[in-house]
Amino acid sequence: MKLKIKVNTDQFLETYPKGDWIDLRAAEDIKSQKGVNLYKVRLGVVMKLPDGFEAIVALRSSSPKKFNIMMANSIGVIDNSYCGIHDEWMCPVIRCNPESQIVINKGDRICQFRIQLSQKATLWQKLKWLLSSGVKIVNVDKDKWDKTNDRGGFGSTGVK
Repeated sequence: MKLKIKVNTDQFLETYPKGDWIDLRAAEDIKSQKGVNLYKVRLGVVMKLPDGFEAIVALRSSSPKKFNIMMANSIGVIDNSYCGIHDEWMCPVIRCNPESQIVINKGDRICQFRIQLSQKATLWQKLKWLLSSGVKIVNVDKDKWDKTNDRGGFGSTGVK
């Protein structure tokens, strides 16, 4: 199964042979500011997931200790329609301890994701997943990205 992925030029994704999760790295430096407890960490990737699939994003187990953060919404769910040129993945985080600093450097591995079937997956998509040998990441040049499926970025589905 192939994933088309647009990444910042210095970002890369790591898959581990024995693991199901793929690490994501911060795309910019974050240093906490006085009075601010919520931060959106840019992850530097836009992905086109296959039809019938979604991604679950969660913090790495070491992130609260290393970076003084917790994911604000516990996990993130990204469906396959969030795939436009501006639909960059982000990780909303809050400080674990308001008295301590958050220091995240560009390139730090802070969260991870896995691909799974969505509740709308067809029988054919389920069989294809069952018979696949895993996920293959295919980087796509930003200039060749399909610009018709843009949802407008993080938080684009609104409130009502």
